[in-house]
Amino acid sequence: MAKGLQGFSWTMLLLFCAIQELGSWAVHTAVEGPGLGQPGDPALLAGGRVKRGWVWNQFFVVEEYTGTEPLYVGKIHSDSDEGDGSIKYTISGEGAGTIFLIDEITGDIHATERLDREQKTFYTLRAQARDRQTDQLLEPESEFIIKVQDINDSEPRFLEGPYIGSVAELSPIGTSVMQVMASDADDPTYGSSARVVYSVLEGEQHFTVDSKTGVIRTAVADLDRETQDRYEVVIRATDMAGQLGGLSGSTTVTIVVTDVNDNPPRFPQKMYQFSIVETAPVGTAIGRVKAEDSDVGENTDMTYQVKDEEGVEMFKVTTDSNTQEAVITVQKPLDYESKKVHTVVVEALNKFVDPRFVDLGTFRDQTIVRVSVLDVDEPPEFRPPSNLMEVQEDASVGSVVGVVTALDPDTANHPVRYAIDRSTDSERIFDIDAKTGAIVTGKVLDRETAGWHNITVLAMEADNHSQVSRASLRIRILDVNDNPPELATPYEAAVCEDAKPGQLIQTISVVDRDEPQSGHHFYFTLAPEATNNHHFSLLDIQDNTAAVHTQRVGFNRQEQDVYLLPILVVDSGPPALSSTGTLTIRVCGCDSNGAIQSCNSTAYVVSATLSPGALIALLVCVLILVVLVLLILTLKRHHKSHLTSEDDEDMRDNVIKYNDEGGGEQDTEAYDMSALRSLYDFSEIKSGDGGGGPGEGGPGRNPASELHALPQWVQSPDLDFSVFRDYICRKVEQADEDLSVPPYDSFQTYAFEGSDSPVPSLSSINTWSSSSEQDFSYLRGWGPRFRQLAALYAGRRGEEDSEES
Repeated sequence: MAKGLQGFSWTMLLLFCAIQELGSWAVHTAVEGPGLGQPGDPALLAGGRVKRGWVWNQFFVVEEYTGTEPLYVGKIHSDSDEGDGSIKYTISGEGAGTIFLIDEITGDIHATERLDREQKTFYTLRAQARDRQTDQLLEPESEFIIKVQDINDSEPRFLEGPYIGSVAELSPIGTSVMQVMASDADDPTYGSSARVVYSVLEGEQHFTVDSKTGVIRTAVADLDRETQDRYEVVIRATDMAGQLGGLSGSTTVTIVVTDVNDNPPRFPQKMYQFSIVETAPVGTAIGRVKAEDSDVGENTDMTYQVKDEEGVEMFKVTTDSNTQEAVITVQKPLDYESKKVHTVVVEALNKFVDPRFVDLGTFRDQTIVRVSVLDVDEPPEFRPPSNLMEVQEDASVGSVVGVVTALDPDTANHPVRYAIDRSTDSERIFDIDAKTGAIVTGKVLDRETAGWHNITVLAMEADNHSQVSRASLRIRILDVNDNPPELATPYEAAVCEDAKPGQLIQTISVVDRDEPQSGHHFYFTLAPEATNNHHFSLLDIQDNTAAVHTQRVGFNRQEQDVYLLPILVVDSGPPALSSTGTLTIRVCGCDSNGAIQSCNSTAYVVSATLSPGALIALLVCVLILVVLVLLILTLKRHHKSHLTSEDDEDMRDNVIKYNDEGGGEQDTEAYDMSALRSLYDFSEIKSGDGGGGPGEGGPGRNPASELHALPQWVQSPDLDFSVFRDYICRKVEQADEDLSVPPYDSFQTYAFEGSDSPVPSLSSINTWSSSSEQDFSYLRGWGPRFRQLAALYAGRRGEEDSEES
């Protein structure tokens, strides 16, 4: 309205000036509004005369009108309207004809619907004034606005809820927790409808809220998470700056109290009791204890330790990171007989301590753990645990090497028996007394063969051999001087024929299988049989070696080419042992520089290089030997092949095996059957020869009978197979009764080929007639391979005939 009044005053002033200048026009005062003619507008008439224009007030409509009648908004009016109804008013634009209706005659505008400023704050429309008769525009179309006037109809809303905040326990008063904000849809530029203030509806004893900013703060300093870990605070927002009649909205804020390490660990019990057997190995877990902590998260992480000295020595405490439990384990072997009960002080302390709460007390706690050791039947124990013994290698069989002692650690103290594990002494070199534990030699010892022996001694309870303990025993064989010294090698030396006296020929050394503790010391001298030697001398160098020198001028190979020098070697004992070794000295020819050229023994000295002629001769000899060997092998092979060809006639030495199974009698292509079919004509050949009497295949003999006289196998109806049946039954019974063999079946097939072959069998077994009734002379006609067989059978028959005669 203030803006409209200001425009009205400006219009009155302009109109007053125009009347004074023109003096002949009078116009209606009007409120300046949109659509009024501007300078230069074609609506302005010529000659400076102002065209008639729109006249209306500024339009406002109150929202949320709840009346039954349409709400009057305002009136539009043209100054050319004389009230005779000749002008028709219309409107167009937002809501025209639906929300806003206009009276065509008067120009009155009414709102027919309930408006909401929060949804739409203004409406833009256009007004027209037309001649009712011609429908022509009397005024230019003008735009105007209808504003929706706000009322306090929207309460504040918390759009970002639900709200969840957190604050650490024991925080000081005024600690900021979080901020909440409410939004009001009313017009913030019109009155106090959108001015919001905050207050606490519930939870005001623990928290406060800033009325303007909505920041929530703590109201007390003793928030304790262990007592209450969350609070539900209701915050209210009221518009109209909290005045009476203002609208309000509320929200619930969840405030979580976070944990701080303000509680020390506490054991629920002051004493725990566990038990464990005395044979439990090191590292065995005895039990678990746990201290409780009211805090959460890493504030409950703790470590455990053993506080007393006895517990530290015998037991170990570790922390299970998953369960925060103390795991008590064995650190040293337990012994029921030594101590039956152990007392351990276990302490728990927080891993992370907050320095702000140190004044609340020590963040640690202690408890007592009693561990009872349970008695079990233990094997004997060796005492003392020494595992080394020594014995002289010349000790006689049955000599005592040492004594092992084992005691039963149990209170019953059962007697102990001893034995040697024979897997460690398979040769039974040592024995042990089962009652006393005395170890004695069982065989003659030899340090040079085995200087150390490792055996295992068993100790067990006399009435319970399952309780066995083992001890490894090392027996050292002490050396005795029982081996004489010997020359290190069978020495051979060479001396030049032109050698001079005092010339070094050979340095010798000796070996001794013994190992005296003070070390070896050998003495060298010539053997008594060499005392008359005037050719060589022996010098003991005193470092367990000796040197041989010449004693005369020159040697002659023609007179003597080899000298044998016996040398006596004696050790230091005790007792002192000696041996005699022989040094072989050969006389050789040497050049002017003393290099050996040749000796009588060619096996001893060979020239380092051979002349080309010698090499050629050596190669020729080798070639001749190779040729001779090849010639001998060729002759032997030729002689062997000749002997083999002569022995082909002996059928006994030539057995040919055919593994081919043919097609039977129908197969006439695999082999030449003519040789076999010719057997049917043998009887005719024999009868044609005319040999023998009537009983021996004479002319009157039937050829069929001759054919049947050949040896063949025909199953006789009176044959007895009970022998085979009994044999097979015995084998089956033996296989069934033998439980050591895997179960399997043995299946053997015995087949009979048949008796329908046109060629009878050549076997003499189970023939129809005895051998005396047969004549095998026809075998000679089968060829040279069967002559030997015919001779054998013919000879047998001749013997039988002589016996019968």
